[in-house]
Amino acid sequence: MRLFLAAFSISLLLGLEAQASEIGDRERGEQLFEVCAHCHEVGPGAVDGIGPHLNGIFGRRAGSVEDYEYSEGLARMGADGVVWTLETLDIYIENPRAFVSRTRMAFPGLDDPQDRADVLAYLRDFSDNPRDIPEAEPTARPERYAVAPEVLEIVGDREYGAYLSSECRTCHQESGASEGIPDITQWPTEHFVLAMHAYRDGVRPHPVMQMIASRLGDEEIAALAAYFATLGE
Repeated sequence: MRLFLAAFSISLLLGLEAQASEIGDRERGEQLFEVCAHCHEVGPGAVDGIGPHLNGIFGRRAGSVEDYEYSEGLARMGADGVVWTLETLDIYIENPRAFVSRTRMAFPGLDDPQDRADVLAYLRDFSDNPRDIPEAEPTARPERYAVAPEVLEIVGDREYGAYLSSECRTCHQESGASEGIPDITQWPTEHFVLAMHAYRDGVRPHPVMQMIASRLGDEEIAALAAYFATLGE
């Protein structure tokens, strides 16, 4: 019995250590955050700079730091109800432009899932009662959002995209003007495809866009991306 309990204890400890490593290494995350620190402050006395401070980021609604002037895209995400959790932060810092249309954040993103996990482990320390945040529990796992490479490689038919675009153009203006609705003219095709798939998969929360994207197949999204990428040229 003692031998069994010892073996069980060792396996349990190894399991917990494995889970902790999957969640992130806080100390390594602090080192990685030095790149973010060019724009964002975190910790005691943190203030807004080029980017908003990141104290209390977990559980905070996107675009909600008082007196900070957010990009139109990020402010809209907040208005749509996006809250920063382990999952949404993981998706955002992997590819900011895929998650938020026309964000001003120039950072290209972190491709390595472990890098992202480490940075988020570090940022947890600066949220209120991080152990009480469901996403911070040892069993939490971020679901990585991605579009298959073969989907991104689809070459869209621009003429077909022009035909499909009539519904889009009831809100998005061909002139590129923005009156509370984002300008999508001359978007890079990859950004367009990623955004539409994120709506279709329910990652981006706008209900109207989710409904529209749910009716589109991969070829149709690629066609629309090809059309809007060259619109106005």
